[in-house]
Amino acid sequence: MLLICGSGASSGFMAAAIRKAAKKRGVEMSVKAASESQLDERINEIDYLLIGPHLSYMLTDIQEQTKDKKVKAAVIPQSTYGTLNGEKALDLIVSLEE
Repeated sequence: MLLICGSGASSGFMAAAIRKAAKKRGVEMSVKAASESQLDERINEIDYLLIGPHLSYMLTDIQEQTKDKKVKAAVIPQSTYGTLNGEKALDLIVSLEE
């Protein structure tokens, strides 16, 4: 799972919160953070992509870019991202699996 934001800094905090929530639930998952400029080099390594809310305008382009790679992408709601709510972000990832 990859989480992207503008510079990769804020997504690092969010990724840590998701890892903590996953560990608490006993869910095995790799959560990495990166800047949006690193997406091309990481796209073949992931199944899920969460996008910082400030990059929501990129969702359509990213879905087009990832459609042949079976990568499921979603924008993290501002309320989840702003509070670094790893539990809600993990719920979002789980919903993408369904």
